[in-house]
Formats: sequence, C-alpha cells, structure tokens
Amino acid sequence: MCEFKGYEVYNVYEERGISAKTGNYRPKFEELLQDIRDKKINTIVVLKLDRLTRSVADWEKILKFLEDNDAYLDCANDDINTTTANGKMISRLLVSVSQNEIERTSERTKIGLTGAIKQGHIPHIAPLGYKHENKTLVIDYSTKHVVVRIFELYYNGYSYQKISTLFNEEKVLGKDNWRDSTIQNILQNEIYKGDFVHGKRTKSPTYYENVVEPIISKEIMKKQYKEITKTWKDYTRDEQAELIMKYVDEIKLTFIGSEVIVKEINFRDSVCKPCQELYDKGYIDTTKPVLLGNVLGNVRFSNYLPEEEFGEIIMRLQQYYDVHYTEVIYYLQKQVFYFNFVEDNSAIVRVFPLEDYYK
Repeated sequence: MCEFKGYEVYNVYEERGISAKTGNYRPKFEELLQDIRDKKINTIVVLKLDRLTRSVADWEKILKFLEDNDAYLDCANDDINTTTANGKMISRLLVSVSQNEIERTSERTKIGLTGAIKQGHIPHIAPLGYKHENKTLVIDYSTKHVVVRIFELYYNGYSYQKISTLFNEEKVLGKDNWRDSTIQNILQNEIYKGDFVHGKRTKSPTYYENVVEPIISKEIMKKQYKEITKTWKDYTRDEQAELIMKYVDEIKLTFIGSEVIVKEINFRDSVCKPCQELYDKGYIDTTKPVLLGNVLGNVRFSNYLPEEEFGEIIMRLQQYYDVHYTEVIYYLQKQVFYFNFVEDNSAIVRVFPLEDYYK
C-alpha cells in the first residue's frame, strides 16, 4: 500500500502482545509519537484503526496530536481521512464500536469469573495446603498439616521469623528457604478460612465467602488478625527490645540541650542487603526532600532502570491503579526538573531515572 501511494517508509513500529486498550504502556507507540514531534515522519499507516487504539478518549487525544503536528493517519482496511470533518466523524464511530466490544467482553468475562469463583474455581496458583482438581481448589492433605502447624505456632506466640527459622532448621517439605514474608502471607490469606478476595489491590476488590473448604476456622483467623495488626505502641517494652535486637546493629544518640535525640540508626546486614538489592532492581525507593514550586515536600525516588524494565513496572501497576507517566529532563547542575501535573489533577507518585545520571 505504501509503495502504491508513494509513501517512503521511515520505520516499522511493531508491538507484540500489547493491547491497544487504555492504560497499557506501549513503548513503540511512544517512539512513533516522538518521531512525529521531531518531524521525522508525518503519516501513520496502520492495518485497521483498532490496531492504533480502542478508546474514544485516546482517539480524541491522537486526533488533536495529529492536528498540532501537521500529521495524518492512513488505514489499509478502514477508509479514514483525518483531514476532513466527515473522516473524523467516521473514525470516532469506528473507535466507539471497538470500545463497546471491549466493554461487552469485559462484562461477560466478569460474569463468568464470578460464577466460576463461587463454584471454587479460583483463578490463581494453588496456595500451600490446596491443589487444583478439575479446575476446583481442594485441600491437599499432603501439605495441609504444614499450614495448620503455622497457624498453631503463631497462635502460641511464635513470630514470623521464629517460624521460618524453625522450618529452615527442620527443612519442612524439603526446603531451607522459608522466609518471614512467606509465613506472613499464609497467615493473612483469607483462602484458609474458605473465602477469596478477587482484585485485592484494585480500587474495588470483590469478597467471596465460603467458596472452598476451609483449613482454619474463621474464629482463629479473627484472633490472629488482631495480633497481625499490632503497631509499635501495642508491643510490650520487652517485645520492643527484642525487635531492636533482631534488626538493629547500632543506634547513635546525641544531646540537644538536655534532651537525648536519635542521631543515627544502622540496621543489620541481614536487613540492609535485601533492601539494597530490591532498590537496585527498582522495586523500592527512597524519599527525598524537594521544592515543589515554593512548597517544601517529598518525592519518592528510585534507582536508575533501563527503559524496558521501567515499562514492565508501569504495565504491572496499570493492572491495578490509574497510573500514567511523563518524561522530563533533569538538570544535574541546578538539581532541577520541571513537572506540570496540576492541570489534570494528578500527583507525582515516583521518579524513575531512565538514564544513568551518575555517568
């Protein structure tokens, strides 16, 4: 088609396995838009309009972007001409049909999923103590005793760390890599009392009661939940001292007048090393003081990440949250970067350097 119409092909922007739905981070599409801004190209050629977007809102943004940059769209299978009012109207109708199909499919999927969950078809990997049989989650009697023991130990005063240490010493299930977090996740998982939460990290999770056979009674889970949600002030003095001894290597104090102030806390290597590894991989961040306009505030700042890994993090977040991103330039000497996040009523959540600014 390009050869027939006399177009010179500058580049092919191909994204495999990434849907054109709203919210998906599409690195090649962003590259295409940047090339238009840089006047390297002035025409987008697609097979069908729904390959570009299936969102009416996104299409309006693309239309405006094309107008602002003197660029055009040409579809092989859809007769669309973005240079005329009629062409724009037809394009809006086609995108509306695509968006409606997505929404109808989503509705049908949710209805089917709800029915399946109520029948015990849990759409997740079977947790310890359970297994899948004919797509239904049932008790795995070869590992159930381990789950029961975890709850009994915790109920009798064992901490997450004590349980994981004990299990590693005994090599329970042939493993020596039991972690505190593994024990905590088991103790907080509603599935063990027969319930299931779908979309736990979304704005509107759905709670399903009594969908599988329980391993632990609801009464025990309630008592342990009260223990799990303890804050620092809820611990006794001896418990607080024990926590400090486990995780803190050194605390430096200083006097300001007659008042003793904590100057510095150094944590043990067993705590710091895993945290540093997670920070290096972009999973956790540090909080840094910043000036936002003329207001002093804080911004969460992550370590340098290659663009591909950053894109994966954004895609994972967008499954649960209304997150988008914008690229800005950081001026190293002035230590200044400019955001304009007031107009669309959004806020800065996190800053990811896409280039290694230390170099």
